[in-house]
Amino acid sequence: MSTTFVWPVRVYYEDTDTAGVVYYANYLKFMERARTEWLRNFGFEQDVLILDEKVIFVVRSVAVDYHLPAVFNDALEVTAGIKQFGKVSMDFQQQVVRNTGGREELLASGLIRIACLDSETLRPKQIPSPIAEVLLSV
Repeated sequence: MSTTFVWPVRVYYEDTDTAGVVYYANYLKFMERARTEWLRNFGFEQDVLILDEKVIFVVRSVAVDYHLPAVFNDALEVTAGIKQFGKVSMDFQQQVVRNTGGREELLASGLIRIACLDSETLRPKQIPSPIAEVLLSV
């Protein structure tokens, strides 16, 4: 499948809870950003896909494991790579890691299923061939 894409994320104060630790749901936001940038990396903008292809990509399911906490001002790397590619869905394997002094620490890992829907009916729709061709070729 596709190679792993890496997107840098900085932890801001707004990402943390009262203990100064990244709030658990924000890891999902970090992963969402990485998937959006992954798609953009291949030349696909989601707003353009709605207009041209009449499709949207939505989260169908999420399984996340939290390993270590991130804290304010941490520099993180969020990965996104396709684990499985289907006709109407893609499964992403994602990780959030902190690299400190050359040592990589796994903070969170997840498997996220993304479904392709018709933007007007919100029913499942086959991933458009221009997208599938590009994503399957890497």
